[in-house]
Amino acid sequence: MIGAIADDFTGATDVAVALRRRGIRTVLFFGVPREEAGAEHDAVVIALKTRTVARDDAVARSLSALGWLRAHGVRQVYFKYCSTFDSTAEGNIGPVLDALADALDVPVVAMTPSSPEHGRTQYNGYLFVGDVLLGESPMRHHPLTPMTDSYLPRVLEGQSAYRAGVVTLAQVRRGELGRRLAELRSEGVRYALVDAIEDADLAAAGRELADAPLVAGAAGLAGGLAAARARTEYDDTAGAVPEGAAAVLAGSCSARTLEQVGAMIEAGRPAYRLDALADPDPGSLAAGALTWYDSLGQGSGAPLVYSSVEPAALRHVQDVLGGERSAAILESALGRVAQGLVERGVTRVISAGGETSGAIVSALGVSGGVIGPEAARGVPWIFTSSGLSLLLKSGNFGERGLLLDASR
Repeated sequence: MIGAIADDFTGATDVAVALRRRGIRTVLFFGVPREEAGAEHDAVVIALKTRTVARDDAVARSLSALGWLRAHGVRQVYFKYCSTFDSTAEGNIGPVLDALADALDVPVVAMTPSSPEHGRTQYNGYLFVGDVLLGESPMRHHPLTPMTDSYLPRVLEGQSAYRAGVVTLAQVRRGELGRRLAELRSEGVRYALVDAIEDADLAAAGRELADAPLVAGAAGLAGGLAAARARTEYDDTAGAVPEGAAAVLAGSCSARTLEQVGAMIEAGRPAYRLDALADPDPGSLAAGALTWYDSLGQGSGAPLVYSSVEPAALRHVQDVLGGERSAAILESALGRVAQGLVERGVTRVISAGGETSGAIVSALGVSGGVIGPEAARGVPWIFTSSGLSLLLKSGNFGERGLLLDASR
């Protein structure tokens, strides 16, 4: 059985659906479970909110998740991080990996953030976003985890107590990944960043890593591992799309989410922006948004409540309030808005942004759910036992019309 530990909630849904596409029966939990996994399954995904918390806290939560997975028979652990290697300068990718590798006594860990279907590829240890290096992409302006260095071994060594090396694309394609891992181990290198620019590269890596006790990366490599164990292909576009009152909550300031927010506004959907500079109290911010929602007329379409702004406006907010404080205010406000909307009869909550999704799921007290059909690649509907349907979108995922279409 595979057990995945994801560092944010949207990443957890991404890896869960990557497994499900290959016929791997997968259950998803938000936070370390307090109950048994329930239905028959081949994989468990535990969604944590550890990407930007203090690293000691991130390590403690991750080890707690590892303990639950090991107690429930997991044979392979997968640490899921973002395909843009999102992390603060101190971690938490490095510290969490160090803790997991030490706990499992794994001498060398293979990993890659490559996810070709989302335009993320690794070559010679450098991460590309589309046709540009990570450090030259819009990720360099990320409000919480700005990524300015594209060479992943250097990024990881800055966070970890151990050395990092590269498995080149040629070595992957010649079937030499296992041999290269042995070489790195003999050289005292613990982490191996695996080049991959096509899905076939990830499938090849997955076959060679099928029995590895610890692997890490984005959803792409998880899909490669799943392919090595696959029962059957699964059509993740099939299945019932949920109905009922919908609302969109957007907190990500990524370029793609800003485009999606713009598409909703251009289509005439009612929209309300949370402005932390005008009112830094999350309770008051949320109350204003809910009062606005209550004033909407019938037939106006699913509304949008958002805090997403362009990079220049974001920097101004952070200069005035501080980065951590402004993020905490807006996440708390969006969580409270989600609570109020569900109390008012909303049954479909669509969230944009990993940190935003974590805040919303936590505020709603959702412990887990069943993975449903995808609204976009890597963005599945999640059906909860309470009848609530969630769509948790990573900031960079989806086409321009995703939020508009999913909330129809």
